[in-house]
Amino acid sequence: MTISRDSSPPHSPLEVHQVCLPPEATTFHKLKHRLREIFFPDDPFYIFKNQNFRTKLVLGFQYFFPILQWAPSYTLRLFTSDIISGLTIASLAIPQGISYAKLAHLPPIIGLYSSFVPPLIYSVLGSSRHMGIGPVSIASLVMGTMLNEEVSFDKDRDLYLQLAFTSTLFAGLFQASLGLFRLGFIIDFLSKATLIGFMAGAAVVVALQQLKGLLGITHFTGKMQIIPVMESVFNQKKEWSSETVVIGSSFLILLLAARQISLKKPKLFWVSAAAPLVSVILSTLLVFLLKSRFRHVTTIGHLPKGVNPPSINKLHFHGSHLSLAIKIGLITGVLSLTEGIAVGRTFASMEDYQIDGNKEMLAIGLMNIVGSFSRSAVNYNAGAKTIVSNIVMAAMVLVTLLFLLPLFYYTPNLILAAIIVTAVIGLIDYRGAFHLWKLDKLDFLVFLCSFVGVLFFSVQLGLGIAVKVLRWVREEEERIQEKDESALKCVILDMTAVTAIDTSGIDAIFELRKRLERRSLHLVLVNLGGTVMEKLHRSKLLDLFRSNGLYLTVGEAVADFSSSSSWNVQGP
Repeated sequence: MTISRDSSPPHSPLEVHQVCLPPEATTFHKLKHRLREIFFPDDPFYIFKNQNFRTKLVLGFQYFFPILQWAPSYTLRLFTSDIISGLTIASLAIPQGISYAKLAHLPPIIGLYSSFVPPLIYSVLGSSRHMGIGPVSIASLVMGTMLNEEVSFDKDRDLYLQLAFTSTLFAGLFQASLGLFRLGFIIDFLSKATLIGFMAGAAVVVALQQLKGLLGITHFTGKMQIIPVMESVFNQKKEWSSETVVIGSSFLILLLAARQISLKKPKLFWVSAAAPLVSVILSTLLVFLLKSRFRHVTTIGHLPKGVNPPSINKLHFHGSHLSLAIKIGLITGVLSLTEGIAVGRTFASMEDYQIDGNKEMLAIGLMNIVGSFSRSAVNYNAGAKTIVSNIVMAAMVLVTLLFLLPLFYYTPNLILAAIIVTAVIGLIDYRGAFHLWKLDKLDFLVFLCSFVGVLFFSVQLGLGIAVKVLRWVREEEERIQEKDESALKCVILDMTAVTAIDTSGIDAIFELRKRLERRSLHLVLVNLGGTVMEKLHRSKLLDLFRSNGLYLTVGEAVADFSSSSSWNVQGP
């Protein structure tokens, strides 16, 4: 419910509710409004109003291609910052791209393609200025695990590649469909507790899988559960390579130390960003110069340079494996969207701009259809001002594809394993898990089930175990402007029917409060139940509402704010 600024108090709460009812609409207008909500975002209809055809055309292109909004005002100063950040994330993207391809049991060169074409597409269609585009470790893990359970890459390489490309296509179609039909709320069904547990469990599984490369084991299990992995490690002790163990452990310690330095001193972000590429160069030189001594250290081998033609002829739409490709596409699509949109919203909030979730889904989906995000923090810390940093990164990857691939011949597999371990460690949110334990034991149990499910059963089983208020505010503001009424003053959430709330709900309220404050609106909570009140108190969120944001009834809140001639939004 929303109320307007008014100097005279209402006669009764009932009258206020009657005043705030939306105007009656015909069935045709209701149907038109519903279709508009399904197929088109809200923003164009607000910015197109009362504009001539030419202006509407320009605004339309700017909306669907965000690059046109800021490109005319792009300056040399911004380009300088973007070049530095682009080169920085390129130094991370190249070794990570190769590593994540190995994680999905795909040829290393495919990982580089994922850091070349998708960033260019996102640069034109995406709304985030700091998103670092490239392969996602968790999605690579899921694809590699689920595909390898049905088809062996070593035994049937062609079919494996066909299913991998087809799965990526279905992931893109699924993501783009969510954005086109405004179904982004589906992502919200994955609670925060579930995601924290899933990410942590998957990170542990991925790290343990890298023992194959760090120990030099040749015959290793293709399963991802912790028990088969550990059995494979200790049953193959004869294959352990002392040279591999020493070199791999040394570089792993170097990478972890670089990561720790950057975490403690954010200004030294470049230390962890440059560490993977430096490690690749040093380990490659070491193996090349001492190849006669390090005969048991396996290397990447030959990588054909140049840009391969499109792989549309390798798509697989028939046979018994089609359902597998669709299932993998749906799961990896959800994972990529969840991580990508969460990262985009984080940096948008830090820089005080908004991203369109549905537009992000469409952009990410088209990326996968044509061609996928752990580099975003590095991109932000490196001083990226616009998405041009991704174009710079893509250019560097193209140079690598055209000229530098032969240099990776002697790159040892152990360094790829060390890079993956360092990257996935950041996915273990132990602070988030501890916060769940303090705030809500039931949410912690959900986290634990997701974590254990991934470790001991399967990745997909572990995964299985905002309020849309802002749109109403915009519609109400538009109605008020048309009728020349008093401006909106606050938004009241009647919590009478809310008997329980989890951490995702608490985060949603906090985010909603921040966004409303930016619109000079006050968020008010009414009639909090005992359990909900306790949860909000534990999370410290209740402290933000104590001054004039908590009421027993809607009538009290309406009377209080309606009788005030002016008010000030209090920040956190």
